[in-house]
Amino acid sequence: MSQANNLLRLDTRTSKRSTMLLEQSIAKPRRDKVSLNAFAFLFAEIIRYSQNRVLGIQDLEAKLNELGKRVGVRVFELFMWREKSVHRETRVLPTLMFINTVVWRALFDKQADSLGRSTDNEDEYMITDNEPNILKYISAPKEMSSFSPGAFLAGIVEAIAEGCQCPARVTSHLVPAEGMPLKTVILLKFNKEVMEREKRLDAGK
Repeated sequence: MSQANNLLRLDTRTSKRSTMLLEQSIAKPRRDKVSLNAFAFLFAEIIRYSQNRVLGIQDLEAKLNELGKRVGVRVFELFMWREKSVHRETRVLPTLMFINTVVWRALFDKQADSLGRSTDNEDEYMITDNEPNILKYISAPKEMSSFSPGAFLAGIVEAIAEGCQCPARVTSHLVPAEGMPLKTVILLKFNKEVMEREKRLDAGK
């Protein structure tokens, strides 16, 4: 009987720890972070696994993009359910700011380096990360020089933008610069109906 009581108390303590973990904020800095080396290894294995199941670079990027979307959906759900200080954005600029700051800090422990709008197309915006953490140990052979592993990031961004009712076509572009060989630009091209809605809302102010 005493052994059963001890097991019951142990199960209760374990349950409390699990509950506390599930209730922890994902927007605030945490001590128990995942090792960058461990994540980089896992991401490299994901790329290798996907590469063996596709026919070319475009297919590989599409595969990574789809995996990123799955992550993005879960990240968005976590924010909406767990973070009392975060509310669902439904306008383009607030959505971009949410991704550029809150989401990036939660996932990569830093804010994205810049957020900009295309001077040629009003429906295109760019999020730039000069040194994406997850790409730090990823290298592609010369024959795959056009490959952008940031397609995974693009998938995360696309899922979150859609969750904020701002669907867009999101692509990743590797644009190396001096001292920044991994500089990545995430390009968002918002759907036509999103931009039309923005104009109606601006006109109604």
